[in-house]
Amino acid sequence: MNKKTSAGRHWGRLVILIAVLVVFAIGAYVLRLYGQTRNAIEGTHQSIGESQAAAAIFKQKKPFSLLLLGTDTGAEGRHDQGNSDTMIVATVNPNTKQVLLTSVPRDTMAEIIGTKDFTVAKINAAYMYGGSKMSLQTVNKLLGTSIDYYMTINMGGLQKVVDAVGGVDVDVPFAFSWNGSSFTKGAMHLNGKQALDYSRMRYDDPENDYGRQKRQRQIITAVIKSAVSTGTLAHFQEVLKAVTKNMTTNLTFDDMVQIFLNYRSAGQDVKSDFIQGVNATIGGASYQIAPTSELQRVSDKIHQAQGLDTVTLDNEEVRQNKLNANQGFIFDNPTVDQTFTIFDQNSDTMAWQG
Repeated sequence: MNKKTSAGRHWGRLVILIAVLVVFAIGAYVLRLYGQTRNAIEGTHQSIGESQAAAAIFKQKKPFSLLLLGTDTGAEGRHDQGNSDTMIVATVNPNTKQVLLTSVPRDTMAEIIGTKDFTVAKINAAYMYGGSKMSLQTVNKLLGTSIDYYMTINMGGLQKVVDAVGGVDVDVPFAFSWNGSSFTKGAMHLNGKQALDYSRMRYDDPENDYGRQKRQRQIITAVIKSAVSTGTLAHFQEVLKAVTKNMTTNLTFDDMVQIFLNYRSAGQDVKSDFIQGVNATIGGASYQIAPTSELQRVSDKIHQAQGLDTVTLDNEEVRQNKLNANQGFIFDNPTVDQTFTIFDQNSDTMAWQG
């Protein structure tokens, strides 16, 4: 055997040894990150008695919906429970490779489901009454849906998540300044604070809260697209830290793994919708009253996006709308200020005294 052949085998063994060591090192690192992720995500898990059978949808790659809740807690120094600042139904369909984000306006009149006594209020108050569980129950009743999952993030956490993914790109609809941040019309790359300010400004928007909802969906859409890109992996530790301290969900770690593996393609095509209400006064407070036809339209769209049969709505909102229409309430382009009456749960003539 000549020296050249012996040297070649020596280097060959060395290359193989280095490759094996690299594989083991990468494997150990991945396992460590996997363990860190599992521990962190399990720390955010809060069950609300969801259907056990629903968990199978992720392994079977079936379409699903979840309720995204943005809360006031954690932003601008606030630490009480408060109301939900944002309510969005996210419907994910791997078959059509689409995500549908449907905003539920915070001032929408709704029966709050889960309270001891009959209660009608702005739908964002459901979170104050009973947290994520009551919010989910209330949205399901309003829209005739059967959503099992929720994800709640405080608005202070939104800033950290956006920073963790390296910022987000949005198309600003008009120039404005708010809370120390300035925005110019057109394409902008926003950091976490800018994204939070962009999503919270309300009264200077010509579309009021509906415009704010559009901007919130822009931010969430941008975060989703960042989350399915390879760039997010470079910020893994920052994302992990932001998520664990600022989010609760009834998704398990294994659920999230399945979603990551089986649903990423849907995140490339994100559509938006919202419930359009009618301005009205209830007990001296300003509300949005969702016409029955609008609730039915949104319900149908969510069911269809999830590949499910539609259902005919028959809930308290439908009843209240019918009773008010009988009294002359105008749902189609009203030109006058209107008062909406909440009727007692057990009477079609007596006003509710809540």
